Amino acid sequence: MIAVIQRVSEASVTIEGIVKGRIGTGFLVLLGITHTDTREDLEWLGRKIIGLRVFGDADGKMNLDLASVNGNILLISQFTLHASTKKGNRPSFIEAARPEVAIPLYEQAIGFLSAELGRPIETGAFGADMKVALINDGPVTIVIDSKNRV
Repeated sequence: MIAVIQRVSEASVTIEGIVKGRIGTGFLVLLGITHTDTREDLEWLGRKIIGLRVFGDADGKMNLDLASVNGNILLISQFTLHASTKKGNRPSFIEAARPEVAIPLYEQAIGFLSAELGRPIETGAFGADMKVALINDGPVTIVIDSKNRV
């Protein structure tokens, strides 16, 4: 499971002209699920996301987590994070999980992150054509792969 986490001052996702999710300060999380991912990957990654200390403290040092700044999460499923570009110029997505695996894990991720944060998070819609807008604060962008824990 791969997450691209962007610290944002605001972010939104629009589907067919309608804003589906919107946050102020927090994280825009792009989540890529592969066919070997499990609930264990999800929980490990979710705790990492919630615990990331990348918000500025009184001294301007990246030392605060989401809870400390009353931040929110906008979670977007993005299978293209598992693109392989080893051969040719057209990416292969065979490592991306099929919907029957990815949808339940994506829904579990929503529940897990909401529970860990202590309030509902905002989301896109699995498989939809989404327009994502954000103001990356910093910029701060962090990539975490649950398969690279050590």
